[in-house]
Amino acid sequence: MVLHTLNASPASRAFAECLRLVAPGDSILLLGDGVYAAVTGTAAHAQLEATGAHLHVLRQDAAAAGILEQLACADTLDMAGFVALSERYPRQLAWF
Repeated sequence: MVLHTLNASPASRAFAECLRLVAPGDSILLLGDGVYAAVTGTAAHAQLEATGAHLHVLRQDAAAAGILEQLACADTLDMAGFVALSERYPRQLAWF
């Protein structure tokens, strides 16, 4: 199981590469420009859902982007939640 931290927009190469390597049972934490992929009804959100990974969004970044109310059913985390999530996964990959 791997924690993927995705700090890249849905239009980026890093986003596509992350989707290619993520596996069911992994977790994806969206932060920075990556939070836009969690917006309900977008193609990027559908792609993330299709991976079978657990989706998480850094709440502060979604709020700063003005999309907090538009998020689909991803779990929103604060910084303490981010730390707790990273402690659960021995392997992590950063995408940006």
